[in-house]
Amino acid sequence: MTRNRINLEIEIPTQTRYLGLIGNIGEQLAWDLIDYSGDRDVLAYNLNLVLTEALSNVIKHAGCENQALRVCISIEGNNLSIQVHDQGLGFDLAGVISCPEPDDLCERGRGIFLIRQLMDSVDYRKTQMGNVLEMKKKL
Repeated sequence: MTRNRINLEIEIPTQTRYLGLIGNIGEQLAWDLIDYSGDRDVLAYNLNLVLTEALSNVIKHAGCENQALRVCISIEGNNLSIQVHDQGLGFDLAGVISCPEPDDLCERGRGIFLIRQLMDSVDYRKTQMGNVLEMKKKL
């Protein structure tokens, strides 16, 4: 059976009107995976949520208006990697206090909490080219 191999690179403006488009791309990827034996509807929902939360955070908090955001989605076999690149102010991922329970009325941190719950690893780093939020999951 053919293994999954996908590399997508998408560049969008820092505008919330593109969140649905990126979320839909995540959903479509889930439905089109060749070797995935899990629940595709759940994976589609989760990829939509992770992508829209990550991009929404950058748009709202990074201070990189009028700059493009780059999203890279890579699937190699059963390894999924999503990278969100921006030129914003950056943040300390370890310092983000995530809501321990989704029902808590936290003002901030809910998106990072959800991303951490749905992905196997979440990493954030500053590079010479900007900031990179990388989320990985075994499919």
